[in-house]
Amino acid sequence: MASVFTDGETFLNLYRVDFQPIGRRGTCGTDQSILNCGQRLGVEILAVCGGKGKCGSCKVKLVSGPTSELTPLEKEKLSFQELEAGYRLACQAHSTGDLKLYVPPESLAAQQRTQVESFEISCSPDPPVRFFKVECGMPTLTDPWPDDQRMLQLLEKRYQLVCHTIDIEVLRKASSIIRSSCEEVSLGVRGDEVVAIVASSVESVGLALDLGTTKLAGYLVDLIDGRTLGCKGTVNPQISFGEDVITRLGRANTSMRDAARLSDILLQEINHLSADLCTESGIDPQQIIEAVVVGNTAIHHLFLRLPVNGLTHSPYVPSVSRPLDLKARDLGIRIAPGAYVHFLPNIAGFVGADHVATLLATSHWQMNGTVLVLDIGTNTEVCLIHKGKRTSVSCPSGPAFEGAHIKHGMRASSGAIEHLRLVDGRIEYVTIGGGRPVGLCGSGALDALAQLRLAGVVDSSGRIGDHRMVRGHNGEKEFILVAEDEMGENRAITITQQDVRELQLAKGAIAAGIRVLLEANGCTEQGIDKVIIGGAFGSYLDIASAVTIGMLPNLVSDKFMQVGNSAGMGARLALVSRAKREEATKIGSEVAYIELAAFPGFAQIFAQCTSLGHDSIWEGETNGN
Repeated sequence: MASVFTDGETFLNLYRVDFQPIGRRGTCGTDQSILNCGQRLGVEILAVCGGKGKCGSCKVKLVSGPTSELTPLEKEKLSFQELEAGYRLACQAHSTGDLKLYVPPESLAAQQRTQVESFEISCSPDPPVRFFKVECGMPTLTDPWPDDQRMLQLLEKRYQLVCHTIDIEVLRKASSIIRSSCEEVSLGVRGDEVVAIVASSVESVGLALDLGTTKLAGYLVDLIDGRTLGCKGTVNPQISFGEDVITRLGRANTSMRDAARLSDILLQEINHLSADLCTESGIDPQQIIEAVVVGNTAIHHLFLRLPVNGLTHSPYVPSVSRPLDLKARDLGIRIAPGAYVHFLPNIAGFVGADHVATLLATSHWQMNGTVLVLDIGTNTEVCLIHKGKRTSVSCPSGPAFEGAHIKHGMRASSGAIEHLRLVDGRIEYVTIGGGRPVGLCGSGALDALAQLRLAGVVDSSGRIGDHRMVRGHNGEKEFILVAEDEMGENRAITITQQDVRELQLAKGAIAAGIRVLLEANGCTEQGIDKVIIGGAFGSYLDIASAVTIGMLPNLVSDKFMQVGNSAGMGARLALVSRAKREEATKIGSEVAYIELAAFPGFAQIFAQCTSLGHDSIWEGETNGN
């Protein structure tokens, strides 16, 4: 029996389909592909080839429910491991019953990407703040104990819990709550301190924040069961002081006024982000009784107004590396007045708590073999796990992957070309939002470079050669990606010789960092068992393109794993688990750090790594194991 939708389309045998983590639900007919169903419901699944099954970009994972049989194209495009895990190509699969699907970050068009998506990792909740119900009773002439002593005695008597401190804000409102609560109250205890008091048991909520150089990500988490109640991303307003942290550190180091402003505008945005999350989730900000913050060392210091002079010159030493527990009200963060904010430890001057959080979040994938963990962004942190030892480096990849310093570059917003292919002498592309192209975001620029290298338009040195789509403009060569007539205006979208150089520097920094880690640990490229990639840009880059230009090791696709915002994931784990905090502290103290500039022969390694290919990049490796 056919069913007709409001837009006039007719489908047979409708089933319920749930797309996670986007949260879109609706109906899908058996004669409609999952890709078409998702697009109709507003789930912008990436399909570079237009849904023909040729690109393999529309991967989704079947969580539950029946689907049509695998097609030959799916068996060709999906690896054995992906097939075993339940992955399908959305353009090839059809529902044959009610479905629940997981859409990984790399399969989403960037319009729906908020830089907060990641794998969900469960752990046994053991939050630092626990609530205990006590019946305080009313004081009498024969029992005139003060309210503070009465609360502490009841905690010890009923729960064998000895507390020595009650937060001053709790004391200020305890008497009125006790006398208006029908005698029973709930006390929030952190360590040996009472940090909250409520009239009855309330939902215990925590806030996890990932403070990136370019973007901020926030998560509201139920502290009892670890569920993520809401998540949201926004831009780091410090960007108005400079695209990179070096510029911001320089401003803060030379001007106390700028230092204060860099902290204030970040705090203001954090409070806006927290308030928006609470509004969307129906939570009172006063219910947030604990927060965890991660970020790179520079952002950490700028936010806390710590001295940054040590980060601006060699040997780039942070003022603080240990974990910190600070009162939210002292920082100006508007959550429960007695709440604490926990800052994970930093590792080095340019390897911060965000990388510690990434290592914490991906630790269960690091159990065996040689593993490379990358958090790719404006600054890229890389860690090599080999024979139980962790070694890290910081790679100044710069803002090119954010679209900066690229002639027609732009951030990942509506109209940006995010993926493209050179097919039969013409460019096929996908824009964010599906509309007319406006420019290139980072993933699109990376794809463009890889395609030009594969086509021989660009040689290994990065020089643009002759081609019918190459022209001279203002004294340099550029390759036409979208011509003026297609744009409908007097300009084209191109990739220029200077753009190629900018991308070479960015990718060269990452490749050089990997090469240094391998040489320092006596490893080879082929000895790597797994490459785990997180971070804003790292979640959405095309692995094949990154391998083609020599940014990542030349390994089989099964060895790569893109995990989304791994730093945010680690922050959430530390929020709900004291054991995970201890693990993060251990990671921070045990990770060895290599300063790239001090590594023997680094200048030569970096020069080799700017080459567009593999032979000259990895040939200098040692033959250790």
